[in-house]
Amino acid sequence: MRITDTDIALAMALADAAGAAIRPHFRAPFQVEIKDDASPVTIADRAAEQAMRALLAAEAPRDGISGEEFGTTEGSTGRQWVLDPIDGTRAFIAGRPLFGTLIALVIDGWPAIGIIDQPILKERWVGAIGRPTLFNGKPTKTRACRELSQALLATTSPALFDDSQLHAFEHLDGAVRSVVLGGDCYNYATLASGWLDLVVEAGLKLHDFAALVPVIEGAGGRMCDWSGDPLTAASNGEVVAAGDPARVEEVLEALACRGH
Repeated sequence: MRITDTDIALAMALADAAGAAIRPHFRAPFQVEIKDDASPVTIADRAAEQAMRALLAAEAPRDGISGEEFGTTEGSTGRQWVLDPIDGTRAFIAGRPLFGTLIALVIDGWPAIGIIDQPILKERWVGAIGRPTLFNGKPTKTRACRELSQALLATTSPALFDDSQLHAFEHLDGAVRSVVLGGDCYNYATLASGWLDLVVEAGLKLHDFAALVPVIEGAGGRMCDWSGDPLTAASNGEVVAAGDPARVEEVLEALACRGH
């Protein structure tokens, strides 16, 4: 899987463009619409994705694009830019800087480059296969977690799990030290920098998780689905992120205890 400095520079430019479109709307008056899937969307979501698509049309016109707000544009290169202009729109609406822009380059279905960008705090995590993850330009690392019972676990909301997934998550909840709720993509960013140990979620779409994989794994962690398989464009949206890969098997064992 070949990626270049030019690819990474383009991903960074996409994050710059999205941030410039988002910042004027943060904590400003705007209308909130509810989409068919019951999730909210704002002018900032759409403006940020449009800005990124315009840049890609100019710089990488043969690559595909898959964005949360404007769907999929097929390409001819086996490369697809996967965009989530605001992951955590509810936090954005509430004036909380716990959302982020997610940008991934997926090559033949595999996440190769990922950016988590928080445009208000001006925090940016950049991951690329075979390279160390950078936080604001400097290498960042996950932390060791010697025992599952000492782990700090995060998830956006238990309400996003179905009944069997919730049963499994509650089993894991009982095995860790503490659970943090809320956070969306920001949880994965803080895990990459060693402030969380685990993130477990379900129901994610490709634009929700593709950018996270290179960031977590380039920082020394591991991401997989609830069966332990790598995350690809074909994954079912069940996600485990572990700062210490040594804890993954215990997490998967706990998650295997689903209710019936």
